[in-house]
Amino acid sequence: MANVLEQLSQEMADLVEGAAESVLRVEARRRLPATGIAWSDNLIVAAHHAVEFEDDISVGTADGQRLSAALLGRDPRLDLALLKVDASLKPANWAEHDELRAGQLALALGRPRQKIRASMGIVTGLVGAADAKRQIKRMKAQFWKGEKKQWKGRKWRKRLAWEGGGWPLALAGGVILSDVTMYPGFSGGPLLGVDGSVYGMNTSGFPGGASTAIPLGSIRKSVAALLATGKIQTGYLGIGVQTAQLPDGVAAALGQEAGLLIVSIEAGSPAAAAGLLVGDILTALGGEAIEHVDELQVLLTRLDVGGETATQFARGGEVQAGSVVIGER
Repeated sequence: MANVLEQLSQEMADLVEGAAESVLRVEARRRLPATGIAWSDNLIVAAHHAVEFEDDISVGTADGQRLSAALLGRDPRLDLALLKVDASLKPANWAEHDELRAGQLALALGRPRQKIRASMGIVTGLVGAADAKRQIKRMKAQFWKGEKKQWKGRKWRKRLAWEGGGWPLALAGGVILSDVTMYPGFSGGPLLGVDGSVYGMNTSGFPGGASTAIPLGSIRKSVAALLATGKIQTGYLGIGVQTAQLPDGVAAALGQEAGLLIVSIEAGSPAAAAGLLVGDILTALGGEAIEHVDELQVLLTRLDVGGETATQFARGGEVQAGSVVIGER
């Protein structure tokens, strides 16, 4: 038994040593530095929430060098920032496929100081966008069926945020959950599988206290968008809204309890061009039901800017359909 444990211990240490050169220290905030991962020979992915500075960013390497870094762009949805250095880095050994499996061992690596640090645990779950949507729908149904008193104010949204899926998960398109300990400064570091490949970027930037990693597939898409345009396009309608319960007849016809009451419309906005009016209750966009402002924000990060999108709304107690061309904020 002792030999087995010793062998496992040595192999884990070898995995950390093999990945260490691609794990970087990111100094971009006033408090403890965070971690970054070498995406390519001169690009680094890091945690958006840990990159507080727009300039004067420095990166520490495994051999003690301190490099100046430029911020190329941010994707707050994924808590991701993309940095560039004028140097040659060793890219991480990125996984060939996107997902680990629940129950597999995993290592979280960080370099908040000069030396590499590691934490071991298991993958506890993989939550995709579809899982998040189902959980959101179930929990909203519970809320509207009589748990309003129990979940006063915004408490239900806090519970929704991490009980099996929530707004961050829907924004990110899925996350990897694990029980690795996220020590201070580990955000932006890699989640390493036992094959030595990097499967995601760890972050503590989402609420709820869970150990979370953004999966490789989402990182790839974000990096490609940031390299192409320097920003993540966010859709825009030009409306002010608030959640409102639907009239009984409309609620029964649509199978949903609430929608978004339009309380203001900007002149010349996509909503104005689409003929939406103050007092309309928006119930669906792009074929997806909407009951809360957060859901609209999520949808606007996914819909194509410039594309024509179907709308559904209640006006004068009747359900109507239309379309709107999504603008860019």
